[in-house]
Amino acid sequence: MNPSLLEIDMELAELEIFRTVVAEGGVTRAAERLNRVQSNVTTRIKQLEQSMGVPLFVRDRRRMVLTAAGEALLDYAERILDLAQEARQAVAPQSPRGRLRIGSMESAAASRLPGPLAEFHQRWPEVRLELSTAPTDVLMAQVRACKLDAALVAGPVSDPAFDATPLFREELLLVTPRSHRRVRAPEEVMLDTLIVFEQGCAYRRHAEAWFAGHGAGRQLPRTLELASYHAILACVSAGAGVAVVPRSVIAMQMEPHGFATHSLGRDGRITTFLISRRERYSASFLALRALLMASV
Repeated sequence: MNPSLLEIDMELAELEIFRTVVAEGGVTRAAERLNRVQSNVTTRIKQLEQSMGVPLFVRDRRRMVLTAAGEALLDYAERILDLAQEARQAVAPQSPRGRLRIGSMESAAASRLPGPLAEFHQRWPEVRLELSTAPTDVLMAQVRACKLDAALVAGPVSDPAFDATPLFREELLLVTPRSHRRVRAPEEVMLDTLIVFEQGCAYRRHAEAWFAGHGAGRQLPRTLELASYHAILACVSAGAGVAVVPRSVIAMQMEPHGFATHSLGRDGRITTFLISRRERYSASFLALRALLMASV
């Protein structure tokens, strides 16, 4: 006998509960997010484990940790739930609603997204919008693995698995302590430390390429990895090194500050793209993409 639509909906509900427990790290916060009582969430997780025939979580006092079987199921659950949402939209197009997971570089999240995201929330409050930040390479991997629906990344984007929409041009600037002499080429940089984000950051690659790509080239002997532009600019101001930072981030800084900026010329011009997996366009994603395109 084929499963009824009610049975399918119940199975999807269990997968959604499972995914939420994973995301929230436990039953209590998952129940709050799903507007369910804790006992119901606990029961549905136990039912899912019984139907699968294996434990999905290792339980301790503070949180629930996925087993190897749970890790495997999570990947399938993400894909099944995404396909179910896509199927509903294809069969009966609706206004934006549901869950939309967006990733962004930290610079774009701070300087470009606050206004559009606020407007998006006002227009479509039914959408549960989730934003996370990471370097470009990490964001691409998460979109490819269906862990994000879309992401703002630094170009170029050549992977045929992605639909890439150009949004805006970003200009990278070399940032030095205020007392530093004017810089027109890498050999004029007097400090020997480049302050950067972790590996996988597209702007870091551009900075390293700029230092290495002029004439005989110069590679700064040391790098200092930090996790925020606030920390990077503070260290530059203190004389710890130099950095390459988007102009949009510099524009957000309050005067006075202890650094100076220098143009990288054509090497500093980079396009930011909104990427998504091809042919996976929910109403929520299309609404956000239209809003972002209209805001630039």
